[in-house]
Amino acid sequence: MSLAIEGARKHFRARRGAAVVALDGVDLDAKAGELLVIVGPSGSGKSTLLRAIAGLEPLDAGRVVIDDRDVTALPPGRRDVALVFQEAALFPHLGVAANIGIGERARGERRRDIEARVREVARVLDIEPLLTRMPNELSGGERQRVALARAMIRSPRVCLLDEPLASVDTELRLRMRGEIRAVQRSLGVPMVHVTHDQVEAMAMGDRVAVMARGRVLQCDTPAQVYARPATTAVARIFGPLPMNLLPVVDGVVTGVRPERVRLGQEPGGRAASVVVVEPAGEECLVRVLLDGTETELLARLPWTAAPHAGERVTVGWGAEDEHRFDAATGERR
Repeated sequence: MSLAIEGARKHFRARRGAAVVALDGVDLDAKAGELLVIVGPSGSGKSTLLRAIAGLEPLDAGRVVIDDRDVTALPPGRRDVALVFQEAALFPHLGVAANIGIGERARGERRRDIEARVREVARVLDIEPLLTRMPNELSGGERQRVALARAMIRSPRVCLLDEPLASVDTELRLRMRGEIRAVQRSLGVPMVHVTHDQVEAMAMGDRVAVMARGRVLQCDTPAQVYARPATTAVARIFGPLPMNLLPVVDGVVTGVRPERVRLGQEPGGRAASVVVVEPAGEECLVRVLLDGTETELLARLPWTAAPHAGERVTVGWGAEDEHRFDAATGERR
């Protein structure tokens, strides 16, 4: 099983008639058993791309290919694609078991077969005790698991997830990341997961596609995108915190990750003043202003090493921690 998006383009008309580019020549692919995470800021085209794959949004140009078959002109029901939205969207008058199996009933499957498949997918997602409940008796996380089960029961050729964990609390989100990966591996199908959560993208993806303004800026393993961002835009978008980008010197923009910035009183560093210190559990985020400039840098430090607001410090990092980008193009050097 495989998925390929080739030259996908999509424009929308704004109120005053100007064209808004949602997808600008997107090329992506996902192989059998691969979880591809798409990450980017709001308006980058992530959800539009997902809807185009599902057939809910027609493309202006380009193709969607599933298992070497061009499905661009096919309606959603004939693409054999499962889509899980941020909101569970369960039928309130149906029980959990009926919600999970509703698609199979609509396709005319035998009742005995439906019941067996409902039990099996409920077992995999650990929701068997919920099968006799109604949606209004479920927590937000339980509702999302039911929605995931409803998508998985049909054994789709491609599974699409549109921020399914956005409304789930932190503890359950961590657990469901592992559950989604386990289900995806058992199905062996390409899975495309859209999220704005950088940590989620790094934790779940076999590969990560970073999008902005309708384009894919970089697609690689999470470790590679983090370690070697292809452009300044990727450096700012991808990672637990945006990369610090220093002013241009000789046509070069130097970048350094906040977790690589060191603050102290050692000679040789750049003098700076601490602007603000934000507690973050065992760590803290420290924003400093470099002397004689308007440049602020963010540092991520252990809480035990936190300075005080207004304190004078020196700022430094290792040469191996620097990322260099062309000032004119933004591309990595």
